[in-house]
Amino acid sequence: MTETDSDGAASRRRPGPRDPGSGIVDLRRVGANPDFWYPVARSGKVRSGRVIATSFAGERIALYRGRSGAVHALEDRCAHRQVPLSMGVVEGETLRCCYHAWAYRGDGRISQIPYLSKGDGRPPRGVRGYPVHEAYGLVFVFPGDPEKAAVTPLPELPAFGSPKYRTMTFSRTVRCHYSFMHENLLDMNHQFLHRGVVGRLHPELLEYRTGERSVEAKYLFTHAGGKRNRGAGLLAGEGIGGSDSADVMTIRTEYPYQTLDLVPENAERPAFRLWTAYVPEDAEQRRCHVYGLLMIEKPGIPGALHLAWPLIRHFTERVFAEDRMAVEAEQRAWDEQGEDRNHEVFPLILDVREVLRANGVPLRPPVAVCGPASGDGRAPVSGHHPAGPGTPAGAGPSVDQPGV
Repeated sequence: MTETDSDGAASRRRPGPRDPGSGIVDLRRVGANPDFWYPVARSGKVRSGRVIATSFAGERIALYRGRSGAVHALEDRCAHRQVPLSMGVVEGETLRCCYHAWAYRGDGRISQIPYLSKGDGRPPRGVRGYPVHEAYGLVFVFPGDPEKAAVTPLPELPAFGSPKYRTMTFSRTVRCHYSFMHENLLDMNHQFLHRGVVGRLHPELLEYRTGERSVEAKYLFTHAGGKRNRGAGLLAGEGIGGSDSADVMTIRTEYPYQTLDLVPENAERPAFRLWTAYVPEDAEQRRCHVYGLLMIEKPGIPGALHLAWPLIRHFTERVFAEDRMAVEAEQRAWDEQGEDRNHEVFPLILDVREVLRANGVPLRPPVAVCGPASGDGRAPVSGHHPAGPGTPAGAGPSVDQPGV
């Protein structure tokens, strides 16, 4: 049933933080690899002349759109007093700190310190600037090694913008490690969770393939009875009359993204195509932001999809809410137990876990910051920091990349 590349994930186990019960690297302690393009905001939220705060794995990022319309992404701190630049003011193509009015170019370099006089101390160079791209109605940043940004492609979504499809965009925070989301979408054996909206669905795994960076599964879905939400039928391309045809669903984790295509019986193309990215927000990566693009095929009847849009939106929001309830419960169990104690039996999920382990990076342990030598009674401060760019899961700690 499964095919594994000869140099695939199964042969690439690496040492790292391990589940004491199994000796295998605990996936929930593996961070998302920063050497990819990640969406961090919807384009519409970054309005001209405005700045917003976002983040990737605990790295705070300020996004702003200059007068030219270009979006810039900077480390969200002023090099002077560390005040967030997301509190600042956009002037042309520069971002000015709200505190002492230090101004930054789009690459993070300081362009002006208004009160700096000749002979004053040499100022810092600035803060880190992130490579940024706008595509598919989203703002993508490259949080890893900036030299890799130019040779790392954005995801390809041929259905986006096609006259045959209309896109519904999702943007939600989920309080769980991103790996729970990959497992949830790829493992379609959880349809009992959605019985109130899809009725009794029978998923049959037809085949799956595993590679170095990917896992792809193909299911045959048949409706076995029960009440089915009208929005579910419309999304599956059943039309006004509805039908009980079998659907083929193909789900693919292509690190770090995930896609889903549903093709109704005898159809020429997918009734809908879903692309998702799970972007860790906090340093511990126990919270992720889900960005989803649901590209729905337009029916032959003009205006029919427009009328069905609210029903489809309601259906998808309800399914997502049920999935979020489940994955957040999984995360709470992990937090309470301090380790992953689940007993997975589905080979497909064991394979995707290995792909996520092999392509991820290690989460850093808490770092204690000692107080002054004289001692002032203050307790040490501790926190988690994301792993450095390009560090494989299980590798040793790396030095923080300095700001530029």
